[in-house]
Amino acid sequence: MSDFTNSLSIAASGMEAQAMRLRHVSENIANADTPGYHRKVTSFETVLTQGQVTGEVRPGEVKLDPSELTRVLDPGNPLADESGYYDGSNVDLVVEIADAREAQRSYEANLRMFDQARQMSASLLDLLRR
Repeated sequence: MSDFTNSLSIAASGMEAQAMRLRHVSENIANADTPGYHRKVTSFETVLTQGQVTGEVRPGEVKLDPSELTRVLDPGNPLADESGYYDGSNVDLVVEIADAREAQRSYEANLRMFDQARQMSASLLDLLRR
């Protein structure tokens, strides 16, 4: 049963990590037009227990994308400098949508793995009860 528990734990950690990633992508999309906004990026870290890799993952530290902000020409904007430009955001909607789709598919794959492990453990318990 320990292997099934480990499988459930690994799948659940993957779902949690992808859900966090999707939240950051959503925030980036929501702030695409916010002046001075730097997109949030995160990486995944492997969980170590007693110095051994468990297979679980967790979201790493949230960082701001250091790439340059786009310069927007809008002389009427109160944020514009004397040349009429202000700093927009560095959010690329195409990249964010691709990241969202990848996070969604990874979440769904982990959900299927979780469900399969749950069904297998339930079947095993049924066999043991007979």
